[in-house]
Amino acid sequence: MSLFQTQKSSSTTLYDTAAQQVVTLIGSGTICEGKLHAEGSTRIDGEIKGDVEVKGSLIVGSTGKIEGNTKADNVFLAGEIHGNIDSSEGKTEISDTGKVVGDITTKAIVIDENAVFDGKCSMTSKEGTTEGNTGNKEAKEQK
Repeated sequence: MSLFQTQKSSSTTLYDTAAQQVVTLIGSGTICEGKLHAEGSTRIDGEIKGDVEVKGSLIVGSTGKIEGNTKADNVFLAGEIHGNIDSSEGKTEISDTGKVVGDITTKAIVIDENAVFDGKCSMTSKEGTTEGNTGNKEAKEQK
């Protein structure tokens, strides 16, 4: 077993744990407008037009779509988010069907091949500060 398969296995375990602990579900075909605040892990397979704040993990299924900013401990995305993602205390994972148009602030990130990410990523350090990671050589030289 290669190193990469081991890492994928551990991230799958985190996803599986979050999926088993879902306490809020927005089903496919459901459209909600306005802010959503949820306690505990949340799965969205429908559409949210507004900001989403979850105290727990947020799972956006392949049919799920959020038009607004999101804040959650961990974000697992197979659908779409048009807005900024704040998972500064945890992990953001974008699957091959996932699409993000917006900026991401996170401690760890996984972007699968064929996923779409149009924005800027800022990684939080162990001290809780952010470091802009735009891939821009000039920005790196200024530090």
